[in-house]
Amino acid sequence: MPYLSRVRLNPLRGESRTLLANPRAMHGAVMGGVAERPTEERVLWRLDTDNPRRPMLFVLTESKPDWTHIVERAGWPDADGEHAAVRDYTPLLARIAVGREFAFRLTANPVQNTSTPQAPSTIQDKRKSEGHTRSFRIGHRTAAAQTAWFLKRCERWGFTIPDARTDPAAPGLDAPESGEAAREVRITARQRHSFGKNGRGESPVVLTTATFEGRLGVTDAALFAERLVGGIGPGKAYGCGLMTLAALPEGS
Repeated sequence: MPYLSRVRLNPLRGESRTLLANPRAMHGAVMGGVAERPTEERVLWRLDTDNPRRPMLFVLTESKPDWTHIVERAGWPDADGEHAAVRDYTPLLARIAVGREFAFRLTANPVQNTSTPQAPSTIQDKRKSEGHTRSFRIGHRTAAAQTAWFLKRCERWGFTIPDARTDPAAPGLDAPESGEAAREVRITARQRHSFGKNGRGESPVVLTTATFEGRLGVTDAALFAERLVGGIGPGKAYGCGLMTLAALPEGS
């Protein structure tokens, strides 16, 4: 039975600042809340920081988690309010049906595979000089490229993005290509992270992320439910791939 959790973080605490700044550290904290087969269970998480005073951690787990350690080290353990809400995710999955529309939010890692990066890193140059023939996975850096990556793949994830009801396109998008209608999606945040993978001095992990928000329509209920639980795109260990849904406002 999957569970969706929401954990409040206190950005003024030292432990919280570490977790907010380092996806690898947050991954470790998240996995510390899962007791059942933590190395085998698929765990998705996302950090929402649109309100810098009240950052929220969302986590989707297969088994019921315990977030006491995060609340005590990085939250408000003695304050009023619900510090860590854990809800059964099954009722939402049961509402997935072809043709149904939802508001959504997703932080993803839009990437491309190329053997000729435009601005190769020192490591990439070294690998090419050593005869490396496989393509490199490079993060898309512009909002237009990140949005194109998302729109190109949404059908294979079981949903589609309807045409925008307003003109011009929503903030966060570049103008659509000639003859192409704007869609009901916008990028609300873009980040580039660089952090050590295991603390042993290896080359840092570079992660480029984009947070998408908008409106979607379900085209394949089983496939969409599978992606909600399994995650969307790469970078899942580092806070990418968790899509959350909400009911659309009445009359929308």
